[in-house]
Amino acid sequence: MRHWKGQSPMPGSAAGPLEFTLTSTAQPTVPEGRKAHPDHLGHVIFITAAAAMGGFLFGYDSSVINGAVEAIRSRYDVGSAVLAQVIAIALIGCAIGAATAGRIADRIGRIRVMQIAAVLFTVSAVGSALPFALWDLAFWRVIGGFAIGMASVIGPAYIAEVSPSAYRGRLGSFQQAAIVVGIAVSQLVNWGILNLADGKQRGTIAGMEAWQWMLGVMVVPAVLYGLLSFAIPESPRYLISVGKISRAKEVLSEVEGHSVNLDTRVVEIQDAMRSEHKSTFKDLLGKAGFLPIVWVGIGLSVFQQLVGINVAFYYSSTLWQSVGIDPSSSFFYSFTTSIINIIGTVIAMIFVDRIGRRPLALIGSAGMAVALGLEAWAFSAKTAAGTLPTTEGTIALIAAHVFVLFFALSWGVVVWVFLGEMFPNKIRAAALGVAASAQWIANWAITASFPSLSDWNLSGTYVIYMIFALLSIPFVLRYVKETKGKALEEMG
Repeated sequence: MRHWKGQSPMPGSAAGPLEFTLTSTAQPTVPEGRKAHPDHLGHVIFITAAAAMGGFLFGYDSSVINGAVEAIRSRYDVGSAVLAQVIAIALIGCAIGAATAGRIADRIGRIRVMQIAAVLFTVSAVGSALPFALWDLAFWRVIGGFAIGMASVIGPAYIAEVSPSAYRGRLGSFQQAAIVVGIAVSQLVNWGILNLADGKQRGTIAGMEAWQWMLGVMVVPAVLYGLLSFAIPESPRYLISVGKISRAKEVLSEVEGHSVNLDTRVVEIQDAMRSEHKSTFKDLLGKAGFLPIVWVGIGLSVFQQLVGINVAFYYSSTLWQSVGIDPSSSFFYSFTTSIINIIGTVIAMIFVDRIGRRPLALIGSAGMAVALGLEAWAFSAKTAAGTLPTTEGTIALIAAHVFVLFFALSWGVVVWVFLGEMFPNKIRAAALGVAASAQWIANWAITASFPSLSDWNLSGTYVIYMIFALLSIPFVLRYVKETKGKALEEMG
């Protein structure tokens, strides 16, 4: 394998998330008749779903901390600034895991990387549930972040490599679907645990506080992910790269059907690997720093985060409690927000190829700006007692759900479609890496700053997010070109 083409959702990008697939500057033509035999589709779907468990854990681990924020603040008696760093520090592990997973996978294989990620998810869950100090909890969050980064890379790459060409697009969507489902399930589990603890985040269940159970329950899907990795085959592309041609043919036969000419397929894969161009950082430089198209990619990544989407997935329970909503209800609203996220993602998948990426982005920006403006107005009515009047509270809740809906049906998906299509072939891999890095940085900035900003002025914080949503409109209109219906070779 020569290089990885990446797209990243963090949870809010919902997620987004890093979706890394393989690309080549000279893709072989696939005959129309080469489609998976129906008898093999069930097996291929099982393989894809097993690999997408990494995406589920990506979403689950990213957002499960939402239910523990206030309990951690109380347990360790820390201020907003320190608390924010504990929450955001996982993003350091995410960045490292995403940056190294591709190289590791090239050396030891895709399945081994999945197994390593499963172990790290498991260890992180146990360590986070049983910390003896705040720094200890932060350490386990970094480990979990490393696993998130690895899962964000290896799942989509593996799925792309084992999927028959006729079904690759639909099977590739499993990863994004798994991420948003993981986010929703984490919030549902948190809500259930809170109810078992009589609505108290530090309530005791079998000798442990509720928030510890929230973080520890991830052991279950993590172990399942590890077990499933033993039931699926290694990627034929990796097998060919290490000279295991016979085994590669067996896997190709399993996923593409017995009617496929295996010798021809092996030659095609070998030819594609030889023709791939490994872009470097130097390829991205022009007369004034980065090439203009790279700056556009960075802008898309940064705007996706600066509208404050991950506040909805990292801090929503804390947010609602800060305006007087009881913990049980705040956890329930976090769950319903996650369901809206799923609905919005499905809408985007349906319409992104019908109405185009650019119109969808503009619709999302306008909708988010209105929703954020309504939230800012509602939060400005916060009383001295720390509650919202009934009318403002209702509007704030509705606006929060509308905001997530418009993000999910637009920027949550189209940014990754844009980044996968907008760059010329010769710089695509490197440019995507830079854009993904910009997103991690912007994600960290929002995650680390929200607690302190909300202490300063909650309404003012949402005004800032609204301004970024408004600024994204002229940015898209002036700098972002539509990529719908264009071949990757047309991008220049």
